[in-house]
Amino acid sequence: MTRMGWVTTGDVAEFLAEAGPFLRRERARNTILLTVAETARANPRYYASGGAPASDGTADKTANGEASGEASGDGLANTVGSPLYGWWTPDLAPAAGTAGQVGQAGAAGMAGAEGPDAVRGAFLHTPPFPVVLSGMPAQAAAELAAKTLAGRPISGVTAHADAAAAFSAAWAEHTGGTVKPHLRSRLYRLAEIAGPDPLPDGAPRVAGDGDAALLTDWFEAFSVEVHEMAVPDHAAAVRERLSYGGLTLWEVRGEPVCVVGLTRQVAGMVRVGPVYTPPRQRGRGYASAATAEVSRSALAAGAQEVLLYTDLENPVSNSIYQRIGYREVEDRVVLAFSEH
Repeated sequence: MTRMGWVTTGDVAEFLAEAGPFLRRERARNTILLTVAETARANPRYYASGGAPASDGTADKTANGEASGEASGDGLANTVGSPLYGWWTPDLAPAAGTAGQVGQAGAAGMAGAEGPDAVRGAFLHTPPFPVVLSGMPAQAAAELAAKTLAGRPISGVTAHADAAAAFSAAWAEHTGGTVKPHLRSRLYRLAEIAGPDPLPDGAPRVAGDGDAALLTDWFEAFSVEVHEMAVPDHAAAVRERLSYGGLTLWEVRGEPVCVVGLTRQVAGMVRVGPVYTPPRQRGRGYASAATAEVSRSALAAGAQEVLLYTDLENPVSNSIYQRIGYREVEDRVVLAFSEH
């Protein structure tokens, strides 16, 4: 019989075995949890030190001017910096209404669960980044913050608004800390690719090891520009992406002018990000062209869904991605925590 309430583990394989079916039922809505877990599975050393590189979904945004200015063991048995994963099953049949899983798609996900012991919520925490939540009942989010993760240093939470509110309220009550908004993001899904016309000068190429130093500098600049909550190991982030061909450069006469990242494919889904253009190269359409090319390549490689996040405070990036062919799915929030 499945254990009720929250169960946590430091073993990502166990997490995917227990929570994976629940997450894959709504793979787009759970893209952050799925892609972060897949990275941890494929590259166990990546999150092991607590210096988790970008990005676990808190900064899947763009920094390119025209498209705007895109990263766990039972309780305290884990070291402070170690990843923690968990899933929730209700003691009884779920009450009406869930936090962060509303509307037809959310209702379908709950209805698709098998039996009263089925998983109805999941989280992961890869310090120093915020806790990432799936949709879940409000009481499950509150219990997670106040009990299951009690004593674990938490920098914030990224979730649907209702789940984030329940989690942060319980955390603040338990710790006496403060909560403030950090980011409002919108998830988009590629509907039908429509690249920019006319195309800008240049052409795309997959980045290689020889680009690592430049890309590390760009990742650092990107992190500052989008106000990332944590300071990750940018060199490690670049190496991880390069290991599977997850960074594409747009070049003009041999000079890199833009980079677009792509997550590992999991459950038939990939997510674009980060997207970065150095300031002096902005306003020329490079990011739009590179994003369209990466999106096409992902589809050609077998992805069934291509997703990306944008910052809702940047109307330019939101409009550009819609012109490329991306359509709105849902919104999420990132809340920052401070205990002092």
